[in-house]
Amino acid sequence: MSDIEKMRSWIATFPEHQKLDGFQVDYTDSVPNNGGIFPSGLVEVSRKADIFGNITVENQYNFGLYYVFLKSPGDDEGAAVNADWVMDFQKWVQEQSLRHLAPTFGDDPSTERIQAQNGVLYDADEEGTATYMVQLSVNFIKEIRSESKWLI
Repeated sequence: MSDIEKMRSWIATFPEHQKLDGFQVDYTDSVPNNGGIFPSGLVEVSRKADIFGNITVENQYNFGLYYVFLKSPGDDEGAAVNADWVMDFQKWVQEQSLRHLAPTFGDDPSTERIQAQNGVLYDADEEGTATYMVQLSVNFIKEIRSESKWLI
């Protein structure tokens, strides 16, 4: 399973995920109750090497999650329901990460951290839909062991 599929499958376990009819990669439609995960790649945060040639790299995956929900212009009640959903998702991600229930991508699962932040109303239209966006980041460690054979 690819890392994107791993994330997508995990997000589908969010208890309120059933509100979405679809959750695609790199795509959302203007139809209500769908979403998409938009990977923005891998960032190398830091790199350390020891005298034996072993390398430890801290990496970060970044994703934009977009959700399209019903929201008529001026509908404060619908907006509050949608915003609550986004905030509940962010709290769920935090708890999953703290309890080590989130997927892992590196070589040291005990240090991995997933964060969902900056949940925001991204766009709203006159047809009665609104797109919300959450930034998701995953920090993880990869270890590359030297293939050298040291004689002592």
